[in-house]
Amino acid sequence: MKYHFFLLFMLFSVFGFSQKSKVDFKAIEKSFKNSDSPYNYEKLLFKYKGYPKSLDSIEAQYLYYGRNFRSDRITTLDESFKGLAEAFKQNQFEDCVKQGKALYDKDPTNLDILLILLRAYDSLKDGNNFIHHLSQFRALTEGIKNSGDGKSEKTAYLVNSVGDEYILLNILNIGNDYTRGSQPSKDGMFDIWEKGGQKIYIKVLYLDL
Repeated sequence: MKYHFFLLFMLFSVFGFSQKSKVDFKAIEKSFKNSDSPYNYEKLLFKYKGYPKSLDSIEAQYLYYGRNFRSDRITTLDESFKGLAEAFKQNQFEDCVKQGKALYDKDPTNLDILLILLRAYDSLKDGNNFIHHLSQFRALTEGIKNSGDGKSEKTAYLVNSVGDEYILLNILNIGNDYTRGSQPSKDGMFDIWEKGGQKIYIKVLYLDL
């Protein structure tokens, strides 16, 4: 979707030389359910909503991948999201904010929703809300970037959805001059993007937990 591309000039400065950390889905699931864990999803969500800049890279990963353990995730196939996307397409930005806020309240770490809200707030010149959601967006996408180096299947970047994959592709400046090959795995699909012998591995997760 076109709204995946408008923030990229602001995103390139986000990713420096952060340490890569292997994503431990069992630990994330355990913390998701354990209210005593410092990485409990609801605790991190409170921090994410209040002061997203305070999230460290591990917390961002627990938030981003912890979304897989929610039973109420919103997808791009849901009618509610389609209504939001249509409002965005028609440049109805006040309606985007109204619909987007309602969906954000239900699924606050959904990157598709965040992107539409960002575009709407930018168009409405609402700087405070724009900066707040941009900080959230940066935290989550940094978590993706730190999930691997993309050089092999074992160190592939991990994304929750195809939409998130395209966000990552644009951050990595991987464009139409790359060719894509795909191969299934037991809990996802590997996409291998290749150009001139260079390969970038991205795994789209199908955890169905």
